Amino acid sequence: VQLQASGGGLVQPGGSLGLSCQASGFPLDEYTIGWFRQAPGKEREVVSCISTRDGNTHYSESVKGRFTISRDDAKKTVYLRMNSLKPEDTAVYYCADACRYTLVQTWGKGTQVTVSS
Repeated sequence: VQLQASGGGLVQPGGSLGLSCQASGFPLDEYTIGWFRQAPGKEREVVSCISTRDGNTHYSESVKGRFTISRDDAKKTVYLRMNSLKPEDTAVYYCADACRYTLVQTWGKGTQVTVSS
């Protein structure tokens, strides 16, 4: 079971970025996939999740209305579209095989997102 996150980078405030989480070694449509982030000196927090079984989504209050999570089962990929980015969105973003930190068994390698002018 592997998850690989990609798509991070440097963007100006108000800009957009798209992250991808590529799954391998397990059937994506049987798992909930979560995006988490960890800023320097802060705990890792959940950003958004999608139930790949029924498509239900969850967003943290801090990103609701700006981020959109989606999936493509054929490509075994979960996406996170991030709009109206703020400096406080700066963090390393990870995808994982659960929506709750305590339930995660597999973490993808993180990808850095930096929002700065």
